[in-house]
Amino acid sequence: MGARRRLLVVAVSAAATAAVRSLAGAALPAGSPRWTRTNHRGEPITLLEGPAVAVGLVAGAAAAAPDARTRAALLTATTGGAAFGLVDDLAEDASTRTKGLRGHLGALAHGELTTGGLKVLGIGTTSLLAAAVGTPRRGGLFGHLSDVALNGTLIATGANLVNLLDLRPGRALKASALMTLPLAAGRTGPVSGAVLGAGLAAAPGDLGERDMLGDGGANALGALLGTQVALGAPRSVRWLALAGVVGLTLASEKVSFSAVIERTDVLRRLDGWGRRPVVEDTRA
Repeated sequence: MGARRRLLVVAVSAAATAAVRSLAGAALPAGSPRWTRTNHRGEPITLLEGPAVAVGLVAGAAAAAPDARTRAALLTATTGGAAFGLVDDLAEDASTRTKGLRGHLGALAHGELTTGGLKVLGIGTTSLLAAAVGTPRRGGLFGHLSDVALNGTLIATGANLVNLLDLRPGRALKASALMTLPLAAGRTGPVSGAVLGAGLAAAPGDLGERDMLGDGGANALGALLGTQVALGAPRSVRWLALAGVVGLTLASEKVSFSAVIERTDVLRRLDGWGRRPVVEDTRA
């Protein structure tokens, strides 16, 4: 895929994201309680960015995929992440909110199906389905099934990791851009255009603290990134990526990413780039 086609993917993703965000904003009344949350400053912020980014990612991925099987896998993973994330965004019972992957899995173990637990099961299922569709058959049955399991786990954990980063304005978008850029030269490289296009369109509202990705947008973005790695990287790289994602996920149960970023000069500067001044933060 040439440079023009890659730029087209960026443009398609950005245009779809911007169009859906504009239409959603016009269709829903300002301050709609169902779509409004409170951000880290204690200020109201809308979740409309999430569905807009998800649509932009789907449009860009459809244009970027090198073949029909990869396209089907990308769309399955991304729409699954968006749909189940959006259910958690809109239907979660705030009075009995369960936090973190451990909390959701613990609730499931006790027979309680929270919206977060439904998201874990749903994204896990769609991730495995995407892996089964998109993973090429190489070698024997056992080797193929192992590849599918590896790829499905990578997609699902990728969806969760980006969601863990959606705690400050622009953080998840910046991290996703940094993660997708090294993959731009590979087989699924054009998918980077979808990530960058949606991110560029969503960044002004996100950094301006008017919009947030929410679970719907963050899970869609992470699932797409996970699929890009799963279907475009050698097995050794996929295992390393999975180890890194799992390590960060486990660390998040014990350590605050925000606290680590605040203590690390380079990360703090990158995290704060484009945001309102840090001195205005009331809940750092």
